[in-house]
Amino acid sequence: MDVTLQFQLRITVSPELADALRSDRTSAAHATLRDILRRHDATLKCQFDAFADYVNEAERLGTENYPLYQWTRDTIENPEKKAKYLRSFTIYVNGDEVYGKDVADAMETELLKLVDANGISRVSRFDTNPANNPQPPAR
Repeated sequence: MDVTLQFQLRITVSPELADALRSDRTSAAHATLRDILRRHDATLKCQFDAFADYVNEAERLGTENYPLYQWTRDTIENPEKKAKYLRSFTIYVNGDEVYGKDVADAMETELLKLVDANGISRVSRFDTNPANNPQPPAR
């Protein structure tokens, strides 16, 4: 069995930068970030928007096939959590939400240099090892 881990990077940004990034998918509001994303064939997706897309799809196709539907709906309807997830962006590389260590390492090194620069407050790294990640709620 291949246990090669995959990785995902996320950035947390100021509310002002979040609004700009959500309204312009080219990331023009932060030229240095835009250049890093282009070099790695990467794009951003707002966590709140991803959650809202999941809820909308579940409601359209039938919530019984979406085990995280209620948790996700509750999350986007909670004002505190909404504010948090509106500022969080997942980085996709070549359209994939998880990618290899080499890609994650290179991009993370570049992104960490942007922390505190024009609204970027944090870079977070996640891996696909279930032991390192919270598991879905039981309900």
